[in-house]
Amino acid sequence: MSETAARTLARMFERMSEVIEAEKDHLSELDGAIGDGDHGITMSIGFKAVTTALASMNLETASPSDVMSTAASGFLDAVGASTGPLYATGFRRAAQALSGRDTLDLPACRDMLTAISEGIRDRGKAQRGDKTMLDVWLPAAEAATVAVANNLSRPAFWEAVKTAAENGAAATATMIATKGRAARLRERSLGHADPGAVSAAALIKAMASLQP
Repeated sequence: MSETAARTLARMFERMSEVIEAEKDHLSELDGAIGDGDHGITMSIGFKAVTTALASMNLETASPSDVMSTAASGFLDAVGASTGPLYATGFRRAAQALSGRDTLDLPACRDMLTAISEGIRDRGKAQRGDKTMLDVWLPAAEAATVAVANNLSRPAFWEAVKTAAENGAAATATMIATKGRAARLRERSLGHADPGAVSAAALIKAMASLQP
């Protein structure tokens, strides 16, 4: 018997937590160049809290929307810094987008990615080109929309999304920061990839690896 969509999403968050844990030191090093140096630690705390919160759910009866709502609350409760409200808002928007749905077909995945990116954008008042995680989430969501419109297969869909995310993260090294603590450095932020963008690309890669 195939697993429920809620269980698939819970496994996705577990994988995201594992990836962040593996990249924690690298992310903090990146952040040390242009920020406070704690991005890896913050993300690790947040996603560990999410997996702990999800572990208490009945994933056989829960809906995908329930999983996203629980993830949002878990992340926000654990991370009070700016990253917490950003991801919590993104996950809450995803919960709304998945309301009433019990499968993770490609339109649902597209809507999930779009909701996360728009939630982060609206909460952070940032835009593409500001050298933030939105330089990953927004192009990834756009790639998902194009992939669905072109009737791509599931592997091709996620490959397009991953490529957009990776390219977006790499592009932040050529940008001047205008948001967050890195904005204080202005031109001195050039040449450094944004840690939030790098972690976002890692999260999207994790999402792609566990799709049914």
